[in-house]
Amino acid sequence: MGEKLSSFNPVDFLQGEEEIAEYLTEAYLDEDPNVFIIALGHVAKHKGISTLAKETGLNRESLYKTFSGKVQPKWDTVHRLLRALNVRLALSG
Repeated sequence: MGEKLSSFNPVDFLQGEEEIAEYLTEAYLDEDPNVFIIALGHVAKHKGISTLAKETGLNRESLYKTFSGKVQPKWDTVHRLLRALNVRLALSG
């Protein structure tokens, strides 16, 4: 009989906010901007899509679409998610 596979979320194995911030930073620095959206989705799913929907005023379906990889999210959506997740982006030169 075949094994049942469950979904994998790397954020479940990170230890605290500092490691989550480092994870998002590394994803942001990747040349492919989709890597950051995927990482943001991992963090969002770790917190809970329903919770984020309430905190951002976005509906759950649009959040799932955002992280599906099939659409390119608007900056407003990303910004709301970052604020709800308490993520602060810092730029350095």
